[in-house]
Amino acid sequence: MARRKIADDAGLAAVRAWEADPEGADRRTTALAVRYALEELAHRAPGNSVEVRVPPFGVTQAVEGPRHTRGTPPSVVETDARTWLGLVTGGLTWAEAHGAGRLDASGNRSDISSLLPLFATRTAARRRTETATKDTQET
Repeated sequence: MARRKIADDAGLAAVRAWEADPEGADRRTTALAVRYALEELAHRAPGNSVEVRVPPFGVTQAVEGPRHTRGTPPSVVETDARTWLGLVTGGLTWAEAHGAGRLDASGNRSDISSLLPLFATRTAARRRTETATKDTQET
């Protein structure tokens, strides 16, 4: 298992700050939140069969399975910081992100939706409730 580089209190504070105001979060906060979330994914799902890339901020390998030793791993997920942080906080689902073309996932282990969100919060739960209510009203 990879050793953590970001303290939990600093990482969670960055995630919460980004979640509270995604548009207003500065680059440093966004970078810290992304890197902390990547560390958390590797901690919860150790392994090397899936590489998750969030350029330009970070990359990690996670999920048990065949280990690769050179080059690109057999499964790769790549997305932008806003999408990644939306996924890990529960503000965005894997299906929504994938359907909107906001992430690229290739390889037979690349669907990591069962591992997300990493940081479910009341804010995310409220958003899901508001979305469900809106969808019900539109039908």
